Amino acid sequence: MTGGKKMKPEIIRTDAIRDASILVTGGAGFVGSFVVEELLIFEPRRIIILDNLCRGKRENMENFIDDHRVEFILGDIRDEQLIDNLMRQCDYCFHLAALRVNTCAADPREAFDVMAKATFQLIESAHRHRLKKIIYSSSASIYGLAQNFPTPETDHPYDNKTFYGAVKLLGEQLLRSYHHMYGLDYIGLRYFNIYGPRMDIHGKYTEVLIRWLDCIRDNRNPIIYGDGSATMDFVFVKDVAKANMLALCAQATDEILNIGSQEETSLRELLGKLLKIHHSLLKPFFSPENEVNPVKRRLADIKKAAELLGFHPLVGLEQGLRELSTWYFQKYPINNR
Repeated sequence: MTGGKKMKPEIIRTDAIRDASILVTGGAGFVGSFVVEELLIFEPRRIIILDNLCRGKRENMENFIDDHRVEFILGDIRDEQLIDNLMRQCDYCFHLAALRVNTCAADPREAFDVMAKATFQLIESAHRHRLKKIIYSSSASIYGLAQNFPTPETDHPYDNKTFYGAVKLLGEQLLRSYHHMYGLDYIGLRYFNIYGPRMDIHGKYTEVLIRWLDCIRDNRNPIIYGDGSATMDFVFVKDVAKANMLALCAQATDEILNIGSQEETSLRELLGKLLKIHHSLLKPFFSPENEVNPVKRRLADIKKAAELLGFHPLVGLEQGLRELSTWYFQKYPINNR
């Protein structure tokens, strides 16, 4: 929800999806698997999932893997010939495959190959085979510590200090240049702090939720690193998947859009909500920050996505945390991690 008001569900124009063939890179992953589920509602002819299961999981696909419209290919986006063959068969592409922020920092060369070189090859192939549109998953990481809050898409990216943010920005710029040189249609979505079922338990920014859920399950006092004043803009994964549908079906092209909730939540507030949901009397204790995090604040301005896509997040933080908790405690019961 935005601004405390419940918005009407957006209406998705389904004719773009119906009977289309669609490639989803990273479709076995956290966001990608929800994107596939959303796509299937609107009767595509075929969905091809390409994933090397580096981050994705077969269990994420259990709701749709037996659907006759879905084809799963265990493969790598660095395989140029494979990408070109798949692009030849498809009308649209959702490009979600990516490495983690911390993986990019640990191995920049691999990150370049996966997130820069492979993305270029994918875009080049899309142009060659005249794809109708690419929906590109970008990130709020490109802002670094933003200049304005809420942060509009016009904020400059020069404070970004992460390799991950750098290659995400490169992907945006490659798409923009191919649009202006060749007319390739695309929309880039800058995700803020995505959370929900199937989320990555090793994510750099949202893993705090997983640590705290462990503490609640095991009846241990949770830790807040720092003073708890750092904030994030949490957006539920199903809202993100819906944003991808809207982006595909919209007339808009050559646009970069923030996808968030436009609600700012501090770590103190987040833990308080989580403890309240579980009727927990655990008390947090504070510890010095275990790493230097230059980004202490995130808050998306999503007016542009509302205007161009009709995007309005519908899942409030409390409801989203309940869904996350249900999934996590079923998946990781006590003594099962």
